[in-house]
Amino acid sequence: MASLLQDQLTTDQDLLLMQEGMPMRKVRSKSWKKLRYFRLQNDGMTVWHARQARGSAKPSFSISDVETIRNGHDSELLRSLAEELPLEQGFTVVFHGRRSNLDLVANSVEEAQIWMRGLQLLVDLVTSMDHQERLDQWLSDWFQRGDKNQDGKMSFQEVQRLLHLMNVEMDQEYAFSLFQAADTSQSGTLEGEEFVQFYKALTKRAEVQELFESFSADGQKLTLLEFLDFLREKQKERDCTSELALELIDRYEPSDSGKLRHVLSMDGFLSYLCSKDGDIFNPACLPIYQDMTQPLNHYFICSSHNTYLVGDQLCGQSSVEGYIRALKRGCRCVEVDVWDGPSGEPVVYHGHTLTSRILFKDVVATVAQYAFQTSDYPVILSLETHCSWEQQQTMARHLTEILGEQLLSTTLDGVLPTQLPSPEELRRKILVKGKKLTLEEDLEYEEEEAEPELEESELALESQFETEPEPQEQNLQNKDKKKVVTCPLFCPSICCQIVAQAPISKPESLLLSRQKSKPILCPALSSLVIYLKSVSFRSFTHSKEHYHFYEISSFSETKAKRLIKEAGNEFVQHNTWQLSRVYPSGLRTDSSNYNPQELWNAGCQMVAMNMQTAGLEMDICDGHFRQNGGCGYVLKPDFLRDIQSSFHPEKPISPFKAQTLLIQVISGQQLPKVDKTKEGSIVDPLVKVQIFGVRLDTARQETNYVENNGFNPYWGQTLCFRVLVPELAMLRFVVMDYDWKSRNDFIGQYTLPWTCMQQGYRHIHLLSKDGISLRPASIFVYICIQEGLEGDES
Repeated sequence: MASLLQDQLTTDQDLLLMQEGMPMRKVRSKSWKKLRYFRLQNDGMTVWHARQARGSAKPSFSISDVETIRNGHDSELLRSLAEELPLEQGFTVVFHGRRSNLDLVANSVEEAQIWMRGLQLLVDLVTSMDHQERLDQWLSDWFQRGDKNQDGKMSFQEVQRLLHLMNVEMDQEYAFSLFQAADTSQSGTLEGEEFVQFYKALTKRAEVQELFESFSADGQKLTLLEFLDFLREKQKERDCTSELALELIDRYEPSDSGKLRHVLSMDGFLSYLCSKDGDIFNPACLPIYQDMTQPLNHYFICSSHNTYLVGDQLCGQSSVEGYIRALKRGCRCVEVDVWDGPSGEPVVYHGHTLTSRILFKDVVATVAQYAFQTSDYPVILSLETHCSWEQQQTMARHLTEILGEQLLSTTLDGVLPTQLPSPEELRRKILVKGKKLTLEEDLEYEEEEAEPELEESELALESQFETEPEPQEQNLQNKDKKKVVTCPLFCPSICCQIVAQAPISKPESLLLSRQKSKPILCPALSSLVIYLKSVSFRSFTHSKEHYHFYEISSFSETKAKRLIKEAGNEFVQHNTWQLSRVYPSGLRTDSSNYNPQELWNAGCQMVAMNMQTAGLEMDICDGHFRQNGGCGYVLKPDFLRDIQSSFHPEKPISPFKAQTLLIQVISGQQLPKVDKTKEGSIVDPLVKVQIFGVRLDTARQETNYVENNGFNPYWGQTLCFRVLVPELAMLRFVVMDYDWKSRNDFIGQYTLPWTCMQQGYRHIHLLSKDGISLRPASIFVYICIQEGLEGDES
């Protein structure tokens, strides 16, 4: 089981020193800083820590869970302690998913560099492993765990313990027969390759062997023509050519002689089935494959709500880490709630709550750094501004100075557009969404002026007198109810009172002197809103008559869902020409999520999610945006882009092409334990398949459970679903541990769009609650899609 990793562990100086161990300070907060002794284990895959140099150690983290390593200067927490702890000696271990970062401070710059270089080397090695190398490493990890006395050999007693750790319940006599067959040296123990052979016997896939033999004339190999027949007949790849089949043989056949003879062995066949080509997710949908030249409103846009929060909405921590995580997972619309801060610096936090505060300029700097690491397509800053005039000027200065050329500060061609630009036209640009004084004739603004001239204040109010209120504003009605006046700005009470008392026929009487009051929206910030002007929603008719394509309305989830029920087709048509943003209910103080599918069904583009909270809703969101290169933009189906569309999400009717889906859930492989602390506990797995789409398509079915077998359970059950609008359907496969006494426990899941699903015999590689790969855990299925509904005579 030698590998490149093993070679590095014995030759690389950094890794050798890490295996000896070093003391470092673990930092959780400004008040929690504890000395711990960290050591890289001999397997090169785990780091343990202890309170004392020779004290009892416990696992700290696995290399496979690490995304990257950052230096101390990039750590928000370590920067706050720079006067106490030298930044040059600090570094941060960043994990996949939602696990909190680990901040460490070494005793010297040299020791910090050793760990930073060593950890990044290991992360790069793990990331670059192919399927076989990952499997070899996975086996090596299990061997290390099973070899309790660490003598490099495994007795039968150790093997029995290992089987329980691996979720296997097996007859003792049968297990001993496999052990003896693998013990070719007859030493009574298994070493190296002997353990590999034991594992192969343990994981023999009878269902795959049977499938292989059904297409192989001699039961030993698949010829090029036999493999081509399999791809066309079973995998539904009807356009598959001999050249493509040969390419797959070259890619997955392990033996050189097999490649030369253009044949695929059983091992090669299994390798193909476990690869990305044998995956349920169509590889053609992984890169950017959609037309990216259509207007922004024709796309679903991956969006975040209260992006700065990494916890709940009341007392949670605000952190730039929220923006880093959202942007790195492909999010293209992030929210920034800005309030007046001390020393003239605006701060970001959830207003009127106990959530912590971060500087607006730090948020902008973070966005500048991470905006385009995952995707080149535009990022939208959704500003919720609650600042004074002066701090708005500071906001505008930070946006222009920090973002520089990244910030879109004028229309693309310098003239008034007739439709929104496309993601392609806006590559690597950051757009500001917010309130605006005007678009057609924005106020000219001199950056060096400390205050606007009187004429500018007057123009601001006069030009906006007939403009619709922002989402936070209310219609103002004078006491005798003779006139109803709408305040055009998010104004202080004095302005609102003056507006409410003024005669509508004489807008000149609204002029305010700058000595008395200034409009709360300053031109410097307003001028940065180019294509995404926030306006309040009154009705679909009102929007059609008064609003423009460059204006965007926000809806609470409650209001949006009500509109879908009451006027679903109007909502669909509205979203063909104007952007809509939907945000979670204010009652979700625990940062829980709603199901975005219901809003996507109506064509809502920006369905903002609490991305810090894992669960079914985020699985659907992640699965939806996994396609198209994970770029954060997914082209809406044509019937959600047609302004004359007759589609109603609550009452879908033809000409939509209904389909029937047959899923044979065959088997599972190497499912993880639910409770890893209990060696004797073995899962009783079942598979639940859920479909999310229009209301009539939403359904779920599940298999029976298999008792005491998480290693290679077999179900062999077929589930049938009928779907009216497959273009909007999402599939979620969930593996659960059956529990007759309480709710079934979650083991793993995988969610994908119907349109990205491959037919045929496919593996579904499971993900954790946080969306992290659980490889090699998978389920093996057969997928068949039939046009029309089952039983239709057509």
